[in-house]
Amino acid sequence: MGLYVETRVRVDLDTLWERTQDPAEHQRWDLRFTEIAYLPVGPGVEDGPRRFRYAVRVPPFPAVAGTGVSAGERHRAGGDRVSALRFASPHPLSPLAEGSGYWRYVPGEDGIRFLTGYDYRPRWGRFGRVADRLVVRPLMGWATAWSFDRLRLWCEHGLTPERARAHWLLELAVRALLVALCAPHPVALAVACAAALLVPPSPRTPAARRCRRTPPDRSRAPRLLATLERP
Repeated sequence: MGLYVETRVRVDLDTLWERTQDPAEHQRWDLRFTEIAYLPVGPGVEDGPRRFRYAVRVPPFPAVAGTGVSAGERHRAGGDRVSALRFASPHPLSPLAEGSGYWRYVPGEDGIRFLTGYDYRPRWGRFGRVADRLVVRPLMGWATAWSFDRLRLWCEHGLTPERARAHWLLELAVRALLVALCAPHPVALAVACAAALLVPPSPRTPAARRCRRTPPDRSRAPRLLATLERP
C-alpha cells in the first residue's frame, strides 16, 4: 500500500471498532470526509459487505462525492480485527479516481495498535500524477495521521472531535499571531517562525507527528480486501 499510518490507542476494542466502523462516528473525526453513509440494503444483508456514499466539502468549492464498499472481520483467531474497503469517485474535481485500503486493530498490553494502509489511482493524467506526488499524497498522509491522533484523543481523554478541532485552530491562530507580531523585526521573526514550527503542540491538540508513517515491517493487505468488488 502506498500510504501507511499507525497509532496506539488505549481504549477497549469495541469502542474503537464502533467509532471507526459506524459512519456517523467516523465522519466526526476523519478529516478526509465530511459525510459518510451506508446505502440501503435488504433485510438480512447488514452483516455482509456494505456499500456506502461519501462526500468531501471544502468551501467555496462544490462537494466531491463518491461511493465505496467495505467489509469487516470482528472475530479472528489471533484476537485482532480487520476491515477493508474499495472506493471510487466519478467527480471531475476529485484528485482520487479510485482506490482501496484496510484497517487493522491489534490488541496489546499497552493499547490497541490501530493502523491503515491504502493507495489510489490519481486523476488528470500526467498533471495529476505530478500533483499527487508533490501535493495530494503528502496532504492525504498528513490528514490521515492528524485524524488518527484526533481519534486517539477522543478515545483516551474523552476530548470530542469537535473540541479537538477547536483546540487545533486556536493553536494555529496563536502561532500565526506570534509570527505576525514579530514580522517587523528580522531576528525576532526568525525565532518566532522556528518556534511556530518546532514547539510541540499541546497534549490536547491533534498532531500528525505523533503517528508512525512508515510500517515497522513489511505490511501486507488482508485477504478480505481481495474479496471486495469495485464500487
